[in-house]
Amino acid sequence: MNRKIGIVGIIVTERNKNAPLVNQILSEHAEIILARMGIPQKETDTGFISLFVEGNTDRIGSLTGKLGMIKGVIVKSLLISEKEKK
Repeated sequence: MNRKIGIVGIIVTERNKNAPLVNQILSEHAEIILARMGIPQKETDTGFISLFVEGNTDRIGSLTGKLGMIKGVIVKSLLISEKEKK
């Protein structure tokens, strides 16, 4: 399969409620996550997460799809093909 590298941006509203499920999904996809940065906004119960990922489109799609199905979670991704980076 064609491998991709990219960035996934995640906004988690109702962080106290949604964070455990988000973390569970991220753990299930740990093999494609190269780096992760999270910034909590306690005043608004919101969290911002950025991921650097590498994997095939099925695996990355599984990660973003499962996260996007959580009410209160917004996910956007930018992917580049291995061929494009050469």
